[in-house]
Amino acid sequence: MLRVANLTKDFGGQRAVDDLTFEVGPGRVTGFLGPNGAGKSTTMRMMLGLDRPTSGTATINGQRYRDLDHPLRQVGALLDARWVHPNRSARSHLRWLAASNQIPAARVDEVLETVGLTSVAKKRAGGFSLGMSQRLGLAGALIGDPHTLLFDEPVNGLDPEGIVWIRGFMRKLAAEGRTVLVSSHLLTEMSLTADHLVVIGRGRLIADCSVAEFTGRARQSVRVRGPQLEQLHAALAAAGLNPAPGDPDGQGRPVMRVPDTTTDHVGDLAAAAGITLHELSAESASLEEVFMSMTAHAVDYHGGVNR
Repeated sequence: MLRVANLTKDFGGQRAVDDLTFEVGPGRVTGFLGPNGAGKSTTMRMMLGLDRPTSGTATINGQRYRDLDHPLRQVGALLDARWVHPNRSARSHLRWLAASNQIPAARVDEVLETVGLTSVAKKRAGGFSLGMSQRLGLAGALIGDPHTLLFDEPVNGLDPEGIVWIRGFMRKLAAEGRTVLVSSHLLTEMSLTADHLVVIGRGRLIADCSVAEFTGRARQSVRVRGPQLEQLHAALAAAGLNPAPGDPDGQGRPVMRVPDTTTDHVGDLAAAAGITLHELSAESASLEEVFMSMTAHAVDYHGGVNR
């Protein structure tokens, strides 16, 4: 169990993390989301004792990281895939980590095989691609067979096959009863990987809930297509709904969207008015759409308007 309680971190006059409180439980993948500069990496660094909180606590099974005996046996982390001596081989790097926490040397080859680096175990880490470095970082996180794992952007540099692999791998770790916290900016990937979300903005908690609960906060709408959209618009407006034109479908045919209603209601109104429908479907917002909506106020730097 990871627990953050009233965690605050100031850098000079800048507050990076602001009275943050949440828990990350075992048996599920928890996605840690927020805009750039939201405080995700700083929070994870405080969990691992790399940054000292201004106030508040970050504990792992009730203990601060620095108070853990043989911490790599209890917590594994991947924060920076390039954080490896470039002249060490992959095997040498992992042997050094194992020796530092009295982990049997045999574990090194086990984790190399797990992450698919056995064939390059003797190569210098400095010559690895970013994707290979990510895999080596994962091996380092797993070296002590820990119950708690923290990953910061673990799919950076991975090809599609590697992304699918790590998605399944993280879910497997959670299914084994481990605590898994994953920070990522790839929202579509998080929607496929995470069971639970912790969302922060400007260092403050925005949401702490399941993926389904998070996306359920968005307005639901109904998509309609048919040959009598003008008549349907009038019938829906008369019933107090707010239909509006939607983007045409893939064949350029006009579409109407009706927010805050159900397909049953729209279908019943259309039938009562004798209006033919060719398509009637419910639409839910994606994780990305909900995230953008809920964190818009917490983004420090906005891009220009697309023209």
